[in-house]
Amino acid sequence: MTWLKRIGLTALAIVLIGGVAVYAFQARIGVWLFERGTAQRMGVDNLAALGDGLHVGLCGTGSPMPNLDRAGPCNVVIAGKQMFVVDIGEGGAETLNVMGLSPGKADGLLLTHFHSDHIDGFGPLMLFHWTRGSSTAPLPVYGPSGVEAIVGGFNAAYATDNTYRIAHHGTAVVPPSGAGGIARPFEMTGPTTVVLERDGLKITAFTVNHDPIKPSVGYRFDYKGRSLCISGDTKKSPNLEAVCKGVDILVHEALNPGLVQKMEAAAGADGQGGAAKIMHDIQDYHTSPEEAAESAQAAGAGMLVLSHLVPPLPSRWLYAAFLGDAESRFSGPIVVGEDGMMFSLPTGSKTIDRSRLI
Repeated sequence: MTWLKRIGLTALAIVLIGGVAVYAFQARIGVWLFERGTAQRMGVDNLAALGDGLHVGLCGTGSPMPNLDRAGPCNVVIAGKQMFVVDIGEGGAETLNVMGLSPGKADGLLLTHFHSDHIDGFGPLMLFHWTRGSSTAPLPVYGPSGVEAIVGGFNAAYATDNTYRIAHHGTAVVPPSGAGGIARPFEMTGPTTVVLERDGLKITAFTVNHDPIKPSVGYRFDYKGRSLCISGDTKKSPNLEAVCKGVDILVHEALNPGLVQKMEAAAGADGQGGAAKIMHDIQDYHTSPEEAAESAQAAGAGMLVLSHLVPPLPSRWLYAAFLGDAESRFSGPIVVGEDGMMFSLPTGSKTIDRSRLI
């Protein structure tokens, strides 16, 4: 036997012995890995780590259509140490936790409208706000007139569960006064209304066109010389373009009609008439990527971030098809949003910093 063969057999024996050892001790190794990972994750507080400025994170870039990689519509805006969630689609609250942004520290939720996919994550959000922060007051929920019914309905649905939590964990961990949400309605008597001004942050709601869904609004955030807008669901909106003049970032919904039409045709060919009708109908009250780019250009935005993406995009290889010729209609950068993205606007600067929290 040559020395090369001996070395090869020795190496193979070491690999086999190592494999057997790993298999034999995989439970212990798994516990060690879990313990180590848990210790690291439990200590993550990205809210504290962010510098002073205005920040917007994407805690949900999906839609009602199934997409395992994207939670429902959810944005998180941080101004200094204030944190507001804008819309809360299914899975959004869980994604916030994974991003290291504890819902227990949320100062409020702002709703753009009351479509189910923009509110169906509200239950977990208000539960985490209560239990993660031992909150002594309910989560404030800002929205146009009608938000009272939404909050009241979720409070009623969770009332029995609240009693279980209190009985199990005790009032020191889950103070009864902190359960649920509390509605903070505002009236849209004109194209804009100031929702909140506090500690240098100004939040302005503005009307958008999502007919027949009324009321529907977007939000502008201004903090220490930096600004951003979140469109909510809308057709191409002249009011958005006017209100969002000069913002650093425009986060805008986007639906590609050509791709949705292919889904419509496939559903029709398969005999799914109802699904085909829905695919047809949703095309008339959303904005295409090209139209969102035109709005960003008209507003003079520094960056366009597309979110609430329709149809689902399971691969980045689809991004070019989704964008169409949007990039030719806006002179700034366009980002196809993904869950976990964070965009930061430091005070005293013109920069836009990008990071990933998941």
